Amino acid sequence: MSNYRIQGATGEWEVVIGLEVHAQVTSNAKLFSGAATAFGAEPNAQVSLIDAAMPGMLPVPNRECIRQAVRTGMAIEAQINAWSQFDRKNYFYADLPQGYQISQLYHPIVGEGSLTIEADEKAGIEADKVIGIERIHIEQDAGKLMHDQHPTMSYVDLNRSGVALMEIVSRPDMASPAEAGAYLRKLRSILRYVGSCDGNMEEGSMRADVNVSVRKVGEPLGTRTETKNVNSVRFVMQAIEHEAMRQVDVLESGGTIVQETRLFDPVTGTTRTMRSKEDAHDYRYFPDPDLLPLVLEEDFLAECRASLPELPDAKRKRYIETLGLTPYNARELTAEVETFARFETLLAETARATGKNDAAVATQVANWALSVAPGVMKALGNEGDAANATAASQAAILAMADKGEISGGQAKEIFEIVLKTGREPAEIAEAEGLKQVSDTGAIEAAVDAIIAANADKVEQYRAGKEALFGFFVGQTMKAMQGKANPAVVNQLLKGKLG
Repeated sequence: MSNYRIQGATGEWEVVIGLEVHAQVTSNAKLFSGAATAFGAEPNAQVSLIDAAMPGMLPVPNRECIRQAVRTGMAIEAQINAWSQFDRKNYFYADLPQGYQISQLYHPIVGEGSLTIEADEKAGIEADKVIGIERIHIEQDAGKLMHDQHPTMSYVDLNRSGVALMEIVSRPDMASPAEAGAYLRKLRSILRYVGSCDGNMEEGSMRADVNVSVRKVGEPLGTRTETKNVNSVRFVMQAIEHEAMRQVDVLESGGTIVQETRLFDPVTGTTRTMRSKEDAHDYRYFPDPDLLPLVLEEDFLAECRASLPELPDAKRKRYIETLGLTPYNARELTAEVETFARFETLLAETARATGKNDAAVATQVANWALSVAPGVMKALGNEGDAANATAASQAAILAMADKGEISGGQAKEIFEIVLKTGREPAEIAEAEGLKQVSDTGAIEAAVDAIIAANADKVEQYRAGKEALFGFFVGQTMKAMQGKANPAVVNQLLKGKLG
């Protein structure tokens, strides 16, 4: 739940937000043709006769695109409609050769579902919140107009024309830019876990239409505007904040909000009018006569469900309950596909290297993966080679630390050298003198010398000044040049100081 409010001249205003996310389906071919979908191809190099709307060309649905949409619906626990239908959405635009878009309005393939965004005090999200999802439907993407290639003409690139999109329509359940950002990040994470969309917003394979309205607290919904094609989480949050403030200013000045489509300018962080908002009847939707209804068989649905991986919420719960991780670590590790994959690989390697597979090892690996290793790599910058940071080399370092052979500081030093040189951790520890001293005799001699040299402090400690224990530890570590095993030092000091 969010307490986000806009303080206007006439009182507080609430913001009501819904998102329509267009996610490009992961497939090698387009929705109704065999043309390729790879990003970055030369303009008009991936256009079939169907995509170009040549006369007599008939669309044929791509089974993989249907499968990915169904799997996505299952991942958000949505209603899967075994019977769905394609419609024609009629409008003219220069990059839409057919003069209509094949979409789904009346009978989408996926019905109602939901996802949960997690509490985040820093962002102002006080508790977990369920965001409703109204539907997911499949449709074709349009092409792209390029206005910067010629001084007087616009060029058309049809490579994207016909690419399969899932339009994921939320309920207007979000009440702050932070909630919208959390929803978009969570949805992107689920899509990437499932593998139905790569979530690359910079390349346009995921973008959001942002619906925003404002109202006085407790009053009916206001008139909404739609800001089209926003292509980053940060920009979505900026667009909401600006648009909500703009609407409050208009209403408090005695104006009215016009239902319209707007564009977001990432340079200025503002929105501007694009066109008046159309309603469904303006597009003259009707069932596409070239396409039979989609009928999904039970075997197909069972195969889709069986192919789903462990999803973020389930994985986070398992990390907390089974691995004993903190909620924070579990959330951070499950946020992105790459992060949990690296963690689980490193955890398996470390379990093999240490011969342990308990919560302590999981916590050690989580802290290393989230904090220590990224910190070292960031500090080294171009001096290090990430390719050297193999799971095996990191597990070897963690195993030495687990056995007490090296300290936390030495683990960092060894990892730095691994990143720079690719050498083996055990060889580095030996050759560079980066090993802890656990020899009780050597440490005991240092402890005895320090106690003898600080008789006054020993007396104060025994009289109840327990804070001096840290002094004795520090002096011992200094005498041992930082290489003494802290556990052995503590044990010996406690025994001798009493």
